[in-house]
Amino acid sequence: MMQPRIEILPERKLVGRRMTMTLSDDKTGELWRSFMPRSKEIKHTIGSELYSLRIYDSSYFKNLNPDTKFDSWAAVEVTDFESIPIGMEPFVLPDGLYAVFLDRGPASSGPETFRYIFDVWLPASGYEPDDRPHVAVMGEKYKNEDPDSEEELCIPIRPKI
Repeated sequence: MMQPRIEILPERKLVGRRMTMTLSDDKTGELWRSFMPRSKEIKHTIGSELYSLRIYDSSYFKNLNPDTKFDSWAAVEVTDFESIPIGMEPFVLPDGLYAVFLDRGPASSGPETFRYIFDVWLPASGYEPDDRPHVAVMGEKYKNEDPDSEEELCIPIRPKI
């Protein structure tokens, strides 16, 4: 199965939209539909990648519950926060150690990929989830439901103690 790159990702400045949701009431599609038409209003962007962030409470993975709330972001990287469109927010993604998985296939196969990462890879890895945002980076090869779609899934990790 897939093996990640283990690397320190640099700090990034992001601008985007945020929604609070749960796995049982997943509003990811709604979030992206509200963000994409306005993403061109964001000034000083870097690259063409889109960033999907999930920010979980520190106890989220200890007591997995599909009704536990988390914040989800749709964002792009910027050089600065000088001009943020109304209805959008800045976010500083901190640097840190990540397991970076190249995920291939349609977006709908995501739950299967995350089950592998959290149920198989992580317990055997010597790492545990860290309390930083989980990030999906969608570049030129991201094509939503296309079977040839690719995105990078960046899972924040720290060595197990």
